[in-house]
Amino acid sequence: MSSGRLRTLEDLPDLTGATVLVRCDLNVPLEGGAVADDLRIRAAVPTIRELLEGGATLVACSHLGRPKGKVVDKLRLDPVAAALGEALGQKVRKLDEVVGPEVRKAVLAAGAGTVTMLENLRFDPREERNDPGFADELAALADAYVGDAFGAAHRAHASVVAVAERLPSVAGRLMQREVEVLSRLLESPEEPFVAILGGAKVSDKLAAVRSLIRRVDALLVGGAMAFSFLAARGAEVGRSLVDPDRFDEVSQAMREAEELGVLIQLPEDVVAAEEPSVEAKRRTFPADAIPPELIGLDVGPRTVEEFARTIADARTILWNGPMGMFELEPFSAGTRGVATAVAGSKAFTVVGGGDSLAALKRFGLTEGIDHLSTGGGASLEFLEGRELPGIAVLRARS
Repeated sequence: MSSGRLRTLEDLPDLTGATVLVRCDLNVPLEGGAVADDLRIRAAVPTIRELLEGGATLVACSHLGRPKGKVVDKLRLDPVAAALGEALGQKVRKLDEVVGPEVRKAVLAAGAGTVTMLENLRFDPREERNDPGFADELAALADAYVGDAFGAAHRAHASVVAVAERLPSVAGRLMQREVEVLSRLLESPEEPFVAILGGAKVSDKLAAVRSLIRRVDALLVGGAMAFSFLAARGAEVGRSLVDPDRFDEVSQAMREAEELGVLIQLPEDVVAAEEPSVEAKRRTFPADAIPPELIGLDVGPRTVEEFARTIADARTILWNGPMGMFELEPFSAGTRGVATAVAGSKAFTVVGGGDSLAALKRFGLTEGIDHLSTGGGASLEFLEGRELPGIAVLRARS
């Protein structure tokens, strides 16, 4: 990782009369044409407010979903702009294009203290290619750049990297806080350090598993990814989701943990059913003896109890990924139990990943967490010890 100091808002000159392009991460879930969860919008507010109070004219930009370089009407940022305006307590003018003459005209006409939002960056195919021409057009709109989209910092996209290379550029408060907190987990966590990983695919998190094994005292594995760990040890996991192609890597990770004296705690019991539905008949089985016709859909009560014991002793906790299909009430108890243990812990707690954050919100436990990380994949890649392109570009160049 680069050791260069992260440039922050303090490094920007007087902003009176300046136009600042702020790359936010407003990639929020929409339901019925409205914002369903405004966590990322609220997280963007402190940086925007500080810049406005400094006398700047703001141009906010973000992606939403995966339109793959085409205009997709249901992924327009109008509801996002409305929600941001509500959070700020002032109108946010939303433009219908990302770049072009009309955008330039609107930005030039905007006054100090106003916020103008560009259309979904990913409607332009050049965004994901980190295209220099697209970056030139974005950079021409502003006098300075603030990178505050930690959730996109692992993407070498034009609005994340190339624009920052063309303007005086610094990290916003959200980016700054994420880097500070996650660096603490990487470099100086108070021990015991316990990581809890869940979610569906083991392949998405194997690199994080291998990295965390070298840093934590215990790794608790739940969710569907746990079945690849169990099956790699020869357990009967029924029709539960497994990734046989990764069994060798999973076994290697478990061997490494044993050699390092790191506890890998797997589920002892699971709640299984024939299908993931509210009506499905469900039963609890030992985690290594799931009947062949059933699917494991949640960790069981004994697992929650054992995980909670380990969590109670921790001084630092990282949680990323639910313990089961918590969206369906019959399979929510495992995630609820672990979330309750984490929120009630005396440890310094960090929770990341959209599903984990959604679970905390659903169970009313958000207030019990020290840091809610807005970056799912970005958080995990950072904790693998990688230098993310959207952070590297904001470090002071010695």
